[in-house]
Amino acid sequence: MPDAPKQTSLPLGDASSTTAAPHAGGGERDERVEGVIDRVTFRSEETGFSVLRIRVPGRRELVTVVGRAAHVIAGQSIEATGSWVEDSRYGTQLRAESLYVREPVTTKGIERYLSSGLVRGIGPELAKRLVAAFGDAVFDVIENEPERLREVPGVGQLRAERMIGAWSQQRRVRDIMVFLHDHGLGTARAVRVYRTYGDAAIAEIRAKPYDLAMRVTGIGFGTADALAVSLGTPRESPERVAAGLRHLLAEARGQGHCGLPVDDLVARAEKLLDVPKASVDGALATGVAAGEWVRDRSADRACVFESGLYDLERAAAARLRKAAAGPPPWDDIDPETALPWVESRLEIELAPSQREALARALRERLLVLTGGPGVGKTTLLRALLEILDTKDVRALLAAPTGRAAKRMAEATGRVAKTLHRLLEFDPRHGGFRRNANRSLDGDLVIVDESSMLDVPLLGALLEALPEHAGLLLIGDADQLPSVGPGQVLADAIDAGTLPVVRLSEIFRQAKESRIVRNAHLVNRGELPELETAPDGDFFFVDADDSDTAAAKLVTVVRERIPARFGLDPVRDVQVLCPMRRGRLGANALNTELQAALNPSSPAADRVERFGNIFAPGDKVMQIVNDYERNVFNGDVGFVSEIDPVEGELAALFEGRRVAYPFDELDSLTLAYATTVHKAQGSEVPAVVVPVTTQHFVMLQRNLIYTAITRAQKLVVLVGQRRALAMAVRSNPRTRRITKLADHLRP
Repeated sequence: MPDAPKQTSLPLGDASSTTAAPHAGGGERDERVEGVIDRVTFRSEETGFSVLRIRVPGRRELVTVVGRAAHVIAGQSIEATGSWVEDSRYGTQLRAESLYVREPVTTKGIERYLSSGLVRGIGPELAKRLVAAFGDAVFDVIENEPERLREVPGVGQLRAERMIGAWSQQRRVRDIMVFLHDHGLGTARAVRVYRTYGDAAIAEIRAKPYDLAMRVTGIGFGTADALAVSLGTPRESPERVAAGLRHLLAEARGQGHCGLPVDDLVARAEKLLDVPKASVDGALATGVAAGEWVRDRSADRACVFESGLYDLERAAAARLRKAAAGPPPWDDIDPETALPWVESRLEIELAPSQREALARALRERLLVLTGGPGVGKTTLLRALLEILDTKDVRALLAAPTGRAAKRMAEATGRVAKTLHRLLEFDPRHGGFRRNANRSLDGDLVIVDESSMLDVPLLGALLEALPEHAGLLLIGDADQLPSVGPGQVLADAIDAGTLPVVRLSEIFRQAKESRIVRNAHLVNRGELPELETAPDGDFFFVDADDSDTAAAKLVTVVRERIPARFGLDPVRDVQVLCPMRRGRLGANALNTELQAALNPSSPAADRVERFGNIFAPGDKVMQIVNDYERNVFNGDVGFVSEIDPVEGELAALFEGRRVAYPFDELDSLTLAYATTVHKAQGSEVPAVVVPVTTQHFVMLQRNLIYTAITRAQKLVVLVGQRRALAMAVRSNPRTRRITKLADHLRP
């Protein structure tokens, strides 16, 4: 459908009812259409571009109008001015230069308006009763005589209060939509803007437009910058340049860095802001002098760090060095006696490397234990805990994610928590309740999947670690680093100043798994062995191009894996992609897998928001940390219900119900397919990985290695063998800009 030219957003006003009709053959002269929106055929929440079907008085057929508007709902009155065009695919339509939208005035229009889901708690049935009770005065009643709502059958005090609150919020959100739209911005995040700023939203945005990008999820620097410039901020103003530098450092933080090289940061800022280098240098010097940023060196390059992250890494290094220098919080344990005892008790036989590692764990207060799959990390942990039980050592087990904590609990038979739960995150006030003033109640903290630890979480953990307590960090340093800033496990190992044990021997039982063997082959830069036996656990499905690979991947997930291995294609199989975009990216594959694995339910049971369509039964993933709901980036759940009346979607995460208003569904995405990065810390029975040259930018050894190690029973690679070879041979090991390793060294 052709794009409409940029529209002029007009204020809401009183309704009128004149008519207009298309003239034959189209033309350039202005035409005006006035009527009632019968339905919204298409709408982009990001841009406001809408395709509307309009019921015009005196005409039998509906008229199509395309244009941009801040806010359109079926039932509203509309005045559109523009020119008629004849689209070869969609027929005659008015391409609007201006759209003037008003609240409906007819009872039928009001009923459709209220039935649209605009106001949470008002569905079709209640809308009908409201209009029956108050006619075309219903808006005035809600605004000025809300106590009369209880006259409507089925509306009690609680429901009336909810309706009034929802109506009030919607009115204010609409004002924000119009304000943003008037300054050339999309309106999709208007509800989040309102919830962040409240009734003073427009005044605060006018005063500090760049705060939008920092405070409101989903609004980036480009959006805030366009608004600021529209409001009169000079392009070379120190405020704008400083905001651009903050954005670039925040962007780097999102890529895992704690800072950026100075020359790189300055060059990016010049390009982003289109300002001279002198303006960037001046703003940078001002920020450093004010303590917002720190200049230091990393990997022999002059860098700029966010002061908060810089201080966290320095404080973490000091605490780690102090812990490593102290004695363990238990009496001396003789390994010569303890090791044979625990072998007998657990009916295991420790290998020489495990015996050496366990002996060291018994005498160190701080230890880093690393190694790939099948090297006995879990067995070692079970033995250590069994021995420490005899000394009444209070061990606290934790992992960065819920899935990793659950696996840790299953492997040890003990309670394991997420680090957020262990540290008792406070969603109301932010921060953790466990800190230096209220330390953890334990003698030893053991953290699994430590490759996922980022600097802020490490800092919070070390602050809450009791003065006497020990710390054991377990993880695979060859996996992808954390999603958040830093590379904690790699830096702790690379510093060379902390006690580290690296297990490398693959044990007999693990050797029987080709998944484990191939993971180690890939990690060494060697091609994996591909299965030919029908009862194997590691396969490659050849596909010459992306379309063929996508079709074969869907067939593998939907039919071949369930038929041969008896696994559930939704709950037991996870597609892991190198990236989100592209024909074989997670976004496109999610659409195809959703259609294949959860066929469309009735429209009333679905909701479309922010580019996703959700229906009951869909597999979904939380993509931002939400401390109030206690769901975190990477958590996977399943949609359990959709309530169009309340405007709410509910999903189950590990059996716990979590509710989302429709306007906050940008926190979720479909999760039939996800990126390898998002799958860190998880294990699933079967993993399917598209590997083609389309992904060449991301084809790296540690990405393929991490994907393989997420599988418990089955790995299927789909694509081109030459692409797999490219990935295995590519090992750039791009180092993140961090300071932890430097701070750990004398």
